Amino acid sequence: MLTFLGFLMIFIFMILIMNKKMTPLTALVLVPVLIAVVAGFGPDLGKMMKEGVKEIALTGVMLIFAILYFSLMIDTGLFEPLVNAILKAVGDNPVKTTIGTALLTTLVSLDGDGSSTYIIVVAALLPLYKKQGMNPLVLTCIIMLAGGIMNILPWGGPTARVMSSLKLGHTEIFVPMIPVMLVGLVWVFFVAYILGVREKKRISKHGKYTKYSGQDIAGENDPALRRPKLIIINLILTIILLCVMILDIIPLGIAFMIAFCIASLINYPKLKDQQKIISKHAGNALSVAGMIFGAGIFTGILNGTGIMNAMGNSIISIVPKTWGGYLNVITAIFSVPLTFFLTNDAYYFGILPVITATGSQLNIPPDILGRASLVGQASHLLSPLVPSTYLLVSLAGVEFSDHLKFTLKWAIGSSIVMLLSALILGII
Repeated sequence: MLTFLGFLMIFIFMILIMNKKMTPLTALVLVPVLIAVVAGFGPDLGKMMKEGVKEIALTGVMLIFAILYFSLMIDTGLFEPLVNAILKAVGDNPVKTTIGTALLTTLVSLDGDGSSTYIIVVAALLPLYKKQGMNPLVLTCIIMLAGGIMNILPWGGPTARVMSSLKLGHTEIFVPMIPVMLVGLVWVFFVAYILGVREKKRISKHGKYTKYSGQDIAGENDPALRRPKLIIINLILTIILLCVMILDIIPLGIAFMIAFCIASLINYPKLKDQQKIISKHAGNALSVAGMIFGAGIFTGILNGTGIMNAMGNSIISIVPKTWGGYLNVITAIFSVPLTFFLTNDAYYFGILPVITATGSQLNIPPDILGRASLVGQASHLLSPLVPSTYLLVSLAGVEFSDHLKFTLKWAIGSSIVMLLSALILGII
């Protein structure tokens, strides 16, 4: 029953947002609450939702101030030289732009933090997409595809969870996965090329895309907010912030709060200008924060009711025992839906140990199953349970439902390519 309720919850959520019957925030909150009440969990709802929001609180704070900080930097013109340099290099060629998007995302993703990758890449490239009249869904698609591959880095999250759950090192889990990641990145660049060619044809036939959101991170240009004389100071401050982030000196949310306050004082000493910056970008920051905390309620109810573990165990239990010899392949295939419908913590700490315990009885080493479980990460970032996904779509000013429809087939393609390459190369 719990499994049925879990899939019903996610199915209703997906239907509502893909058909644009509700906003993601409204669906994230109301759908799980309604299902939980119907299932008899009403008296415990408050505690569940509180725990879910607490788990995600620091992430929400970080995203609010990260948006405010980078939006301020865009207003000052910090990224203008970079945009102009890229525009000069690619000209008015959408194909070069999409390939450049894949390359920049891959490089920035080396820090292992999806949220900062989204902010930096969208801040740098969305103005370029606007100048060329390209669809921002292409931008979010390529960023998410490249980010999904790079998320397998040991410091990215899922690989660290696998190593912790199975008590194995990076040489056993991550190093063998490097060739698979490289093949995955080749696929991402191939997709980027295809999307670039499509955009080039569309622009030449129908003209430039113009339906951009006024709430995206680039916003409307305001020459009065430009600070060309402070570019070097702003660049130094941003580099310091990125170093603090990489070295993990202080919590990232606190770092962005401090950096935003310093940047506000340096660039806009007058109180009215500081208020103008905050009010200009408050809508974007609030919409992301709302969805993040909504996701916290969603996952809090899934965890608190036991629905999430029930879903994972039920999916595993449907595999016939006679297929045990193919557990490595089954694990890789099922990692796609499991990491989509479950959080990484639920999958790697709750489900993977069950899989490896079964594998030990079939003489299948845990490192093989650990690597197989990472194949699904190529499409994991599309999950409605991943908070940073809402950040990406908000920054680019696109609807989550549109992004999901546009990107899903390419993300599944990434998982298939990685699965086949892992099998051919003998990685799993």
